[in-house]
Amino acid sequence: MTDMELISPRKAAPGDKVAVVSPSFAAPGFAPAVHEQAMERLEEVTGLVPVEYPTTRRLGATPQDRAADLNAAFGDPEIRAVLATIGGEDQITVIPHLDADLVRADPKPFLGHSDNTNLLSWLWTHGVAGYYGGSTQVHLGPGPAVDPVHAASLRAALLTGERLEITEPGEAEDFGVDWQDPAALTSFGDREPTEPWTWAGPERSVTGRTWGGCLDVLPWILTAGRFPTDPAVVDGGVLLLETSEELPPAREVGFVVRSLGERGLLDAVDAVVVARPPTTSFDVELTPAERAEKRAEQRDVVIETVQRYNPEAVIVVGVPFGHTRPQWILPYGGMLTVDGAEQRVWADYA
Repeated sequence: MTDMELISPRKAAPGDKVAVVSPSFAAPGFAPAVHEQAMERLEEVTGLVPVEYPTTRRLGATPQDRAADLNAAFGDPEIRAVLATIGGEDQITVIPHLDADLVRADPKPFLGHSDNTNLLSWLWTHGVAGYYGGSTQVHLGPGPAVDPVHAASLRAALLTGERLEITEPGEAEDFGVDWQDPAALTSFGDREPTEPWTWAGPERSVTGRTWGGCLDVLPWILTAGRFPTDPAVVDGGVLLLETSEELPPAREVGFVVRSLGERGLLDAVDAVVVARPPTTSFDVELTPAERAEKRAEQRDVVIETVQRYNPEAVIVVGVPFGHTRPQWILPYGGMLTVDGAEQRVWADYA
């Protein structure tokens, strides 16, 4: 990346404390049993000790109070990582109250997805890499166990710093069991077999730093002016794109990707990695064929739009990160290798 050096915070060690915060929606206050199981599993999987903050379970906390918890966590030398419980829809109002000096004085990894794109991108602009994924309420608390790919990438992000191949688990769910149902603690949602990833662009290998995140959130960041004006900051990088449980139509997804192209971001990056999108929710039911059609519509519009602006970009669609589960946690500001010749993806968690 041009003139963009990012720090990869040092790893934690078993027994270290990690902050568990709710920068957006306080899901632990809504479903405490799922949260408490998530905390038990966090310790079991990593050996780390979770520390809650005043707004971790407080529904309706102000942006200022949520920011105060983040500042406290980033400023505490005993805290060696910060994990979000879940996303939400108003983290953009928290960002102005954060203290960048605290982050730069003692960089530590932040893990989250969805609305946490706001915080990850803010850290990125201040020179600190994080990880896209790992929201505890979604990926640790529900179900009979932690998915193996999630556990592996969680340990790599927090503890070991390994280089791992991002593989396809072979099944996926769009959403889990209602957290108010006791079965949420013991059962996954409805899972179905996945289709192969789709590759497009030249058959070459690209290794670069990542930026991007949830397509619902990226326009907010850009509209608020919280990203460098020069697209050269992502030169040679890898753009991560995924969509949320809001289930935006393919046409709207294309509009957002087109806007990224007009901003010069698509031309600057060397690769684009697109997640398998959710196509159903508690309120939207589709047949397997209809779900496959929705995924194909989004895939086609993203590939067509990216190639319109950058025919040399290596593109892969269907990677299991973001809002479906099982979920890989991916570096955000760290290094990702997208190999269009071998059709493989590798993540460096150093």
